[in-house]
Amino acid sequence: MHLTVDTSRIDNLPECKEPQAFLPGGQRLHSQMSVGIRCLAPQAWTGYVQVNAAIKGTYYVPAHTLKAGTAISRADLNALEGDLLRLSPGVVLDPDLLIGRITTQRIRSGSPIKATTLRHPESIQRGQLVRLEARGAGFVATSEGEAMQAGAPGTQIRVRTESGRIVSGTILGANTVAVTM
Repeated sequence: MHLTVDTSRIDNLPECKEPQAFLPGGQRLHSQMSVGIRCLAPQAWTGYVQVNAAIKGTYYVPAHTLKAGTAISRADLNALEGDLLRLSPGVVLDPDLLIGRITTQRIRSGSPIKATTLRHPESIQRGQLVRLEARGAGFVATSEGEAMQAGAPGTQIRVRTESGRIVSGTILGANTVAVTM
């Protein structure tokens, strides 16, 4: 991490033996921000300084434009070096979290990839026909229904059965929902 601090706002304050830095108002780390400096002794005071921060690192972008519904492979990605703090929130930095994910919208070549533009490959989409499984002691009953919500495996969703009844269940895979009895 590289930091540049403008101390002009606190240069005229009394000397501090143990200054404490804090981010005001619970803000997150940004490339340009105001950071609080608190002194408790020998004389208590609080001041603010302007900080320019940079974290150099690797992020991944599509090597070519990806259409919605594309399963991302390693060949679809290019690694770029840059200031990670200048990227939009939600950009996925780990390529292992990108490989195998399905794009939910078109992603232009060279654009950082946000988590909100991806879905799990085993997820269910709203309106999708799904298989409902109800398991009991010694039996499995199955039927079909329409997913009322989207979700990834392990997520609870609502499903409209063929008879029109709404049931809740847990997504098991790309087209199966387990309903508890």
